[in-house]
Amino acid sequence: MFDMDLLLAAIGGGIFGAALGGLPTFIFTGLAVLAGVAASSFGPAEAAAIIDNVAFGPFFGPHIAFSAGAAAAAYAGSRGLIESGKDVTTPLIKLGDPTVLLVGAAFGILGHILNSLWVSLQLPTDTIALTVIISNTLARILWGNGITGKVPKGGSLLKTTETNVWIPQQKDLPMLLVLGAGLGAVSGYTCIATGNSVTAFGIAAFSLLFSATLGAGPAWHQIAAPAGLAAINSGSVVLGAVFGIVGAVAAELGARLFYNYGNTHIDPPAIGIVIATTLVLLFV
Repeated sequence: MFDMDLLLAAIGGGIFGAALGGLPTFIFTGLAVLAGVAASSFGPAEAAAIIDNVAFGPFFGPHIAFSAGAAAAAYAGSRGLIESGKDVTTPLIKLGDPTVLLVGAAFGILGHILNSLWVSLQLPTDTIALTVIISNTLARILWGNGITGKVPKGGSLLKTTETNVWIPQQKDLPMLLVLGAGLGAVSGYTCIATGNSVTAFGIAAFSLLFSATLGAGPAWHQIAAPAGLAAINSGSVVLGAVFGIVGAVAAELGARLFYNYGNTHIDPPAIGIVIATTLVLLFV
C-alpha cells in the first residue's frame, strides 16, 4: 500500500486527471484496457503490465485519475471557476490555477491508498468502483450541497426532472432493460470469446469518446463490467445479460439517489458496478 513509487505516481495521476478532466481521462482507461487485452496474445505478463499497471494503475485508474478530475471539478465549481462542479468533461488545465491540480493530486493519492486497503481486505466487490464512490462522496461533502443533493420544495428525490437527470434517454425502465440485456449479452459473449473479463468494459469506456464529441451515446460500462465478469465466471451469456440489467438499473437508482440533485459528481456507473459486481462475486 505504501510503495513510495506508487504513491508518487498516484500524485502525478491525480494531477493528470485534474488537468485533462475526469471523462477524457476515463476514455484513456478504456483505450489502455483494450491495449492490454490485445497484449494478452503475447502473454499474460504483457497483458497484466498494461491492464493492472496502466489502465487500472496510477495513470488511468478511475480511482485515481477520474476521481481526481471529479474532485478538482467540485473544488473549481465551489470557487466559481467553472459553471458546474459536476463538469467532469472540461480539461481543468484551462483554468490556469495550480490549486485545482493540487486537489487532483490529493485525491489521486487518496484513491490509491483506499483501493489498496480494500484489496488487502479482499472485499468481494469491485474495489476501484467502490473507491470512486467514496472519493466522489468526500468531494461532495467538502464542496457540494450534501450527499443526496438539494431537492427543490415539493420535489421528490427519486423523481427526475428536465434539469435533474443523469442521462435523459436511458432513465426509464424499458430502456434500461433493453440496454442491460442487449449490451450485457454482447459483453458477456465478447469476454468469454477473448478470455478476459474486462474486454467489454474497455470498449464501453472508450465509446464514451463519442458521447463527449457527438453529444449523445449510451453510458454502459456499468453494464459491461458485471456482465463480463458474470459470463467469465459462469460461461453463460445469459447470466451476462442478467447482470447487465442489474448494473443498468442499479446505476440509474444511484443517479436518482446521489447524482441528480447534487452539484458535484457522484458517479452512477460506479454505484451500478459495485452493486452488480458484489452480487456476481457472491453468487456466480
